Amino acid sequence: MNMKTSTLLLLLAAAGTQTQAQQEKQRKPNIIFIYADDLGIGETGPYGQQKIKTPRLDQLAREGVRFNKFYTSTPVCAPARCMLLTGRHGGHSYIRGNYEMGGFEDAKEGGQMPLPEGTITIGHMLQQAGYKTAAIGKWGLGMQTTTGNPNKQGFDYFYGYLDQKQAHNYYPTHLWENGKADKLNNDYVFVHKQITAEQATDSIFNLFKGKDYAVDEMTKKAAQFINANRSNPFFLYLPYTIPHVSLQVPDSAVRKYIGQFDEQPYLGQQGYNPVKYPKSTYAAMITYLDTQVGIVMDLVKKLGLDDNTIIMFSSDNGTTFNGGVDPAYFNSVGNLRGLKMDLYEGGIREPLIARWPGKIPVNTASDVLSVQYDIMATLAAIADTKAPANDGISLLPALTGNTRAVQQREYLYFEYPEKGGAVAIRKGDWKAIKTGMKKNKNATWQLYNLATDPGEQQDVASQHKDMLPHFDAIVAKEHRNAHISEWEFIDNKKD
Repeated sequence: MNMKTSTLLLLLAAAGTQTQAQQEKQRKPNIIFIYADDLGIGETGPYGQQKIKTPRLDQLAREGVRFNKFYTSTPVCAPARCMLLTGRHGGHSYIRGNYEMGGFEDAKEGGQMPLPEGTITIGHMLQQAGYKTAAIGKWGLGMQTTTGNPNKQGFDYFYGYLDQKQAHNYYPTHLWENGKADKLNNDYVFVHKQITAEQATDSIFNLFKGKDYAVDEMTKKAAQFINANRSNPFFLYLPYTIPHVSLQVPDSAVRKYIGQFDEQPYLGQQGYNPVKYPKSTYAAMITYLDTQVGIVMDLVKKLGLDDNTIIMFSSDNGTTFNGGVDPAYFNSVGNLRGLKMDLYEGGIREPLIARWPGKIPVNTASDVLSVQYDIMATLAAIADTKAPANDGISLLPALTGNTRAVQQREYLYFEYPEKGGAVAIRKGDWKAIKTGMKKNKNATWQLYNLATDPGEQQDVASQHKDMLPHFDAIVAKEHRNAHISEWEFIDNKKD
């Protein structure tokens, strides 16, 4: 090789290295959004939990930011997922409640009301921005034979439960992968079974245990997706089913908690499967979820993607009230009022933890008033793309420590047609809420000052009657009639 050829090869190699470095610098960030199921605001270490161990979420918060005034869009599964993915609040969303189709048995699997054709989701938005997209976990927005098929709703890859009724069992006979059933090594069992104290034997409890734990299968697929797309910008939506009942988790996880709590067997009297150690199992499920977060974090770091990946963690609604869960014992919603299906703070206040090395300041907290229908606008800003029409604002300035640059908003709006029908508005420190609106079209406002009364115990509406017409005007402005009568409970006729 002569000197001229050698010099040329060195120049070409240097140019190639420079181009690769430039590409890495210009490459859009990877986005991982981990979504728990029925996780209360107080059930993880970063938000004050004392009895349940969540070391990896503790690390996530220590190395990133924790939001203290973050809300889900609505307090139950399917509509919360719809509003998250479409950036719409409860008065504008197409799906507003858990509209069930089919039954619990495998042969009757029918899912929930599907997203309609023409919906634009976060998945669509990021696909158009050059991302590979995956949804791995619980979908709840339509079966594979409907317009709600996740592969038609912005996701290149899907694995998990399509029907959230099937997700009541962590040892299902199958999960779904891109429209095809993926058979698991589990026998079918109907989990909604009540037993008597005399029947409470190990043989009965063991009926609800299987071989292939759905959460493990999801994490394996998530790892495969991250590995396969390490060279491309990717969006991974990970809606895990934990800690939604049934109370089921591998015995090895439960053993770490047995003996720490005063507990009696749960016999299924409030729905879902009987379990010998309900408190230990519930705590173990949350720690198991925490372990999955750690697996994802470790893989991202191992692949050298850490600095170009934002990992976000939240949940769809507050702690449940059934299935053997004891929210009072675990202080699951802190000092807040309400649980799942409530528009009181305990039903809708949720964690938001985010980590992005070099972009998000470490060990910080944000008091920016924020909500899950902000996530579409936020991810658009992160991906440097235009968001479709939505009801949110970008939280990117709040994530990166530039709180003053966050777009100012007057209020957050919530609307929920089930459990009697309710609306709620948070405006600064004020929280206005109406409940029981299906039976009483003239239900009166309750009003709470969350700065002095975070538990919503002192209704001060009678002392601030001048404020109430303003809340009525907000409802009139934000409510659009639902497309089915079951979800319509607001008299919004214009004079």
